[in-house]
Amino acid sequence: MTVITRKQRGLDSMLNEFMGGDFFMTPQGMYSGNKSVPAANIYEDENSYSIELAAPGLKKEDFSIEFNNGLLSISASVEENTQEGRKQTLREFNYSSFKKSFKVAKQKVDDSSIEAEYLNGVLSVLLPKKEEAKMKPKRVIEIK
Repeated sequence: MTVITRKQRGLDSMLNEFMGGDFFMTPQGMYSGNKSVPAANIYEDENSYSIELAAPGLKKEDFSIEFNNGLLSISASVEENTQEGRKQTLREFNYSSFKKSFKVAKQKVDDSSIEAEYLNGVLSVLLPKKEEAKMKPKRVIEIK
């Protein structure tokens, strides 16, 4: 069951208004409640958007990143690491496989230039903006 609090609904509305639609929404909404899916941070600067996913203990080969029709999907699959003769009594590491998707405003992102890097347990995906979507400097209008 998906749970979205009133505060999250407010943030959802604010992001939708600011980004011109469901720019970085997961299909499940702002909060999926699934702790086995890595947490994400999303940033914006003048030239790009970037997504950082906290996924320690994986290798870059474990990830798959796809962009299809405005949906950026990041997934990883890792084989279970079992050790012969050892019984596991506690399991808190649970990033063996996941899939997280973001609905991206196609008109704002140059999808032919998307890049990704995995460094120190963080997967970073850079989504360059199209020229027309870049932030314009404030223009001060003189009053006559």
